[in-house]
Amino acid sequence: MNMKELQQKIADDMKQWQKIEDAAMSSTASVIKKTENPLIRIVMEVIQRDSGMHRRVQQLIIDSFEKQAIGLSVDDLASVWDLIEEHIRIEKMMVGNVERMLELLQGKKMVAVEYLLNYLKHDERKHDELLAALEKVKSGLYPYG
Repeated sequence: MNMKELQQKIADDMKQWQKIEDAAMSSTASVIKKTENPLIRIVMEVIQRDSGMHRRVQQLIIDSFEKQAIGLSVDDLASVWDLIEEHIRIEKMMVGNVERMLELLQGKKMVAVEYLLNYLKHDERKHDELLAALEKVKSGLYPYG
């Protein structure tokens, strides 16, 4: 498979995936509409928003093949890197906060609160991983890391 065929295959697969994300958003909307339970609603809202964001990322991938390639220059990162480093520090503080709260809840049988705090911890760690991966991209752009 040549590069053009590979790009078309990925774009086609992303378009199919977007249909699945649309179904996921519709499904979560049905659950939200049917329940008044705040825990169930917030979980469905989180999943719904994540599916919407996944769809946007998929569209960026599609557009990178069908419209314009994704570019990232040293200047793009340099202009905001100080702010990104500050955000990395903030993300680490949030992970530390949620870990401390989870320690306080050990053995207290507050399962719904623990469930939500574990979600927050996972999501903050995901943000940290995204930024760490971006730092690796930055290192690949800069000749001396």
